[in-house]
Amino acid sequence: MRLHGGLDPQTCVELAAIAEANNLATVWFAENPFSRGILPAVSACAMTTQRVRLGVGVVNPYSRHPVSIAMEFGALDELARGRLILGIGSGIAAAVERMGFGDRRPLSAVRDAIHIVRALLRGEEATYSGGVFSVTGVKLAYRPPRTDMPIYMAAMGDRSLRLCGLLADGLILSNLCPLAFTERAVAIACAAAIAAGRAAPRVVQYVPCLPRPRGDEARHMVKAMIGEMLAGFWPASGAWPAAREAAVLLSGISREEFAAALHRIRRGEGASEVLDDRFVDAFALAGTAEDCLARAADYQRAGVSELALTFAGSQPAADIEYLAGAIRRTRA
Repeated sequence: MRLHGGLDPQTCVELAAIAEANNLATVWFAENPFSRGILPAVSACAMTTQRVRLGVGVVNPYSRHPVSIAMEFGALDELARGRLILGIGSGIAAAVERMGFGDRRPLSAVRDAIHIVRALLRGEEATYSGGVFSVTGVKLAYRPPRTDMPIYMAAMGDRSLRLCGLLADGLILSNLCPLAFTERAVAIACAAAIAAGRAAPRVVQYVPCLPRPRGDEARHMVKAMIGEMLAGFWPASGAWPAAREAAVLLSGISREEFAAALHRIRRGEGASEVLDDRFVDAFALAGTAEDCLARAADYQRAGVSELALTFAGSQPAADIEYLAGAIRRTRA
């Protein structure tokens, strides 16, 4: 399950408890600039759950210096008793630039952050000279609970995917990555890892999800979340980043149709009226629980290790339990 800054910490605690009770593997916490910070919610969930893993996906090294990342998340792993997965990424470009980081050099920043954070969480004294971040003779004043905390990296572009394969334990793929894009991204990251003599990274894919007994209703309703994400992730004007162009190319929707849909949504038209079923097929798991599980199997075949589901709609607790019931029946 994926939680996010649009949810208050108490709601996150309640949903994390439901996720654990239904044997979900991980609760992921997404943090974006200007929304709620994730530390209160993750800390509260660390105290109120026992087994479910807690994934942070992702923090960026602009909001928090790499040394601060190591300080905070080493302590958080103590609180979670070794259940934390740390995700690092460069963040949403437009939001980071609004924070004053015009020359943000995202690949260098993430590379530096992973090197520094990993060394500190191992309990080492770190001296590192990077393109964006450097440290000299720094060491945490406490012993982190694990020397091998998993560090995942968010990536979409080809260069960042290769860097992920070289450095990270796992790859986090954003929402709105269609299946063909995911398959290509996994291949790039895994090839880089294998060429470097490393194990292939685990792959976490973020996907909006709406499982309901009335499948057609669910597919109609999930379009609102897809439309909100499209408007938030795609630039309003100018050229699209190469990774976004590739996502559209591999979605089965023409660029012209995609751009027209974006324009209509930003003009105020309802996403449920603008988006057809191709957008649902490309960017969500929606329908009956059995429909969702069948689509999840497609992602598994594409190389995804774990789906982090953002439950759309007003009844996420009931939807989690409905989907989990279907999973239990398939394993019986």
